[in-house]
Amino acid sequence: MSADIGAESKKSTDGFSEEERAAIKERAAELRKEANRGRGNKAAAEELDVLSKIAEMEPSDRTMAERIHAIVTTNAPELSPKLWYGQPAYARKGKVVCFFRSGNTDKEPYSTFSFTSEAKLADDSGLWPTSFAVTELSDEVAKTITALVKKAVS
Repeated sequence: MSADIGAESKKSTDGFSEEERAAIKERAAELRKEANRGRGNKAAAEELDVLSKIAEMEPSDRTMAERIHAIVTTNAPELSPKLWYGQPAYARKGKVVCFFRSGNTDKEPYSTFSFTSEAKLADDSGLWPTSFAVTELSDEVAKTITALVKKAVS
């Protein structure tokens, strides 16, 4: 057991994993790209970046990401698509409200659809969801995502 603890602490002191380093590099490239874009075509270029990223995904994630993109852009047109840590995200006034993370990209068993603190989901209960595992996008799941997106921007 003590060997496991030592290996675990060595692993955590080595820094970021390969996937984390890749996400950091992607985010730095996104920020550089944003800084170099003119104001006129920025929104269209950012949406094209998101659609390109979705097109690169594995088929199962691509299908979910395309449908989530349609749900968000239809039900919350005030949110602007943009890449965030290399994944599709939707922002209000530059601040990300919700985002999709590919399980295949993250080497996880499922993808996630999540909300940041910019989403207006907080309530008086003291407990509310901010991240959802998504393995398939049934009509029922799509209705739930639609309701959450509408609430997030209300």
